[in-house]
Amino acid sequence: MGKQYEALSERLIEFIAEQKIFFVGTATTDSRVNVSPKGMDSFRVLNNNRVIWLNVTGSGNESSAHVQRDPRMTIMFCSFEGPPLILRLYGAARVIHKNDHDWEELFAHFNPLPGARQIFDLSIDLVQTSCGMATPYYAYTGDRDLLSDWARRKGDDGLKQYWEEKNQSSIDNIPTHIVENNVRS
Repeated sequence: MGKQYEALSERLIEFIAEQKIFFVGTATTDSRVNVSPKGMDSFRVLNNNRVIWLNVTGSGNESSAHVQRDPRMTIMFCSFEGPPLILRLYGAARVIHKNDHDWEELFAHFNPLPGARQIFDLSIDLVQTSCGMATPYYAYTGDRDLLSDWARRKGDDGLKQYWEEKNQSSIDNIPTHIVENNVRS
């Protein structure tokens, strides 16, 4: 059933490339646990022990707040089509904002997404697979464009205003530093 590895194999990297959704889990020692679904062609494997994902503007910013205080992150992929498999990546993450020196280098791995606000860089220290035999089948029918359309309508100035109003702290009042690290003076 469950197996543990020190790194991603080529087979698991291929599995990741086929997935349309992944889930991110973070928490600090004194915060709520946050689990977020992600998609939008926002995930890249850089090597067998390092992955990045491009985070776009949303209603909250929990992952960023948590990782800046406690770098623990778990990413989970789950097959909804084909053979059953659950894949978890455990490790230490860091948040890269637009003002950080390695933003441009890492951002170049992605097709630009409207509302991009930060990149998460995960150093994997444990890879775990499990059977996933109880996971139901779901058919992928397409991406939703609603968030991208919303971000395009907001524009750069509207997104900055949204960050100021909605994304500066977590639900547990942990700061995200999004404005100071994404808006150039």
